[in-house]
Amino acid sequence: MLHAKGIYKAYGKLEILKGVDLDVSKGEIVTILGASGAGKSTLLHIIGTLDKYDRGEVTIDGVNISSLSSAKLSAFRNQRIGFIFQFHHLLPEFTALENICIPAYIAKRGKRESEVRARELLEMLGLGDRADHKPSELSGGEQQRVAVARALVNKPSVVLADEPSGNLDSENANSLHMLFKELRDQFSQTFVIVTHNEHLGEMADRKVIMKDGLIISGQ
Repeated sequence: MLHAKGIYKAYGKLEILKGVDLDVSKGEIVTILGASGAGKSTLLHIIGTLDKYDRGEVTIDGVNISSLSSAKLSAFRNQRIGFIFQFHHLLPEFTALENICIPAYIAKRGKRESEVRARELLEMLGLGDRADHKPSELSGGEQQRVAVARALVNKPSVVLADEPSGNLDSENANSLHMLFKELRDQFSQTFVIVTHNEHLGEMADRKVIMKDGLIISGQ
C-alpha cells in the first residue's frame, strides 16, 4: 500500500536520509524508533507529502506522489493521508465536532455528511457526549482522541503519527495505543508511527529502527 524506495534527503551538506527503503502493507501498524536525529520525522514528513525528497520514489495506493502537481498533491494529502501529532493542534474556538469536520470540509464534502461521519467517530472513540465541547473543556486524552477522529474523518489510506502519545500520561498513552490496534482490527486501518515509546513499539505489527539516516532493522 505504501512504498518508499531509495529516499535521500539533505540540507546542504547535512545528510538526513541516506537511501531509505520502506514498504507498508494495508492494515499494518508500523512503528519507527531511533535516537533523536536519526531521520524518523523527516521520513514521516516525506511519506506524508509535507516535505520533498532529493532522490527516490514514494508511492501510496499505487500513486507516485512526485508525479502530482501542487494542487493535486494537496488534494491527495487531504483525502488519502491522516495526521496525528504530539500536540493535537485543535482549533480552540471550534468544538470537537467542528474540529473533526475540517478535513471533510476541505475535501468539499457536504455539511450533513461530514457531521454524520464526525459523530460516528466521536461515538466510536467514547466521546459522543463531547461533540459540542471546545478543546479547553476536554482532558488531554480526550483532545488527542478528537485529533485521531480528525485524522480518520476522510477514511484515509494511511494514518501517520509523530509521537502521538508523547504529551500524554501513561494511562492515556496506553489507551491511545490500544485504540490504534482496535482501529486496525476493525477497519484494517494502516498506521505508520514515529515514537520513542518502547511499549508502543512492541505493540506494533512491525518495529523499524533508524540510525544515522538509515533503517538498520525491521525494514
